Amino acid sequence: MTYPSGHLVAVGGAEDKGTDLEKGILQRNRLNFIEIGILKNIISLISGKEPCVEVITTASSIPDEVAQNYKEAFEKLGCINVGHLRIRNREDVVRDENIERLNACNCIMFSGGNQLRLSSIFGGTRFLDVLRQRYHDEDFLIAGTSAGAMAMSNTMIYEGNAALANLKGEVKITTGLGLLQNVIIDTHFDKRGRFNRLAQGVAAHPGVIGIGLGEDTGVIVSEGRVLKAIGSGSVVIIDGKNIEYNNIADIDFGKPISVENIIVHLMSHGDNYNLETRKFEGAEIVIGDQEP
Repeated sequence: MTYPSGHLVAVGGAEDKGTDLEKGILQRNRLNFIEIGILKNIISLISGKEPCVEVITTASSIPDEVAQNYKEAFEKLGCINVGHLRIRNREDVVRDENIERLNACNCIMFSGGNQLRLSSIFGGTRFLDVLRQRYHDEDFLIAGTSAGAMAMSNTMIYEGNAALANLKGEVKITTGLGLLQNVIIDTHFDKRGRFNRLAQGVAAHPGVIGIGLGEDTGVIVSEGRVLKAIGSGSVVIIDGKNIEYNNIADIDFGKPISVENIIVHLMSHGDNYNLETRKFEGAEIVIGDQEP
């Protein structure tokens, strides 16, 4: 088995109260989508002396403003070669210019917004085939925040009211971009109370591993299997491999689900988790000023 040569960075969203990409609200005078610490991690993984980043804002309802904000954020950290792949529909995806720019860049950055726009516009296209090939075969970076993170997995939540997520049928699942297999990613995890939402996704698909990303928090994925937590918050891992009693297949829609023996891990900055072995590997603990 060959593992991907590239990296993925999935981010749970930003913590600014003035920003909500899903509702098209943007506070213009700050770094909104991603905190500077997370962005530094992304830049550190981009290969090349003068790396080129292409921002894809397909998920957003305010694509031009979002792209400009990313450009300014990257430039503040010294990354000045930042473009905007303004893909709004399936006609845009097949344009030769966009494929050429994908082939020429070192990093793709998916913005937040509506993840169903990403799966429905990119699914089954040559663009997605090239993106997957570059990630698998090259030292190529794909980053995404909020919807851009959720769409990375093969199994993707596209809708689900957190307040009702304990009821069968309230969590809607479809196929994502398939960059990461056998996982479900959920974002804004703590702020929007999405534990039950992700748990229902895992209960319906016990073979996958749920990854809940808090805001200003993310994971770096190496070799398609090793997660490293970054940022200021928590990453929640939900593993359904040992589920015993599970009534989700037998109850009526709208009824509360019952699931026994779900495994949950909490990760903070520097902790590691192996998707292949399903093992929490933690991080070395530094005491006081002692060097690791």
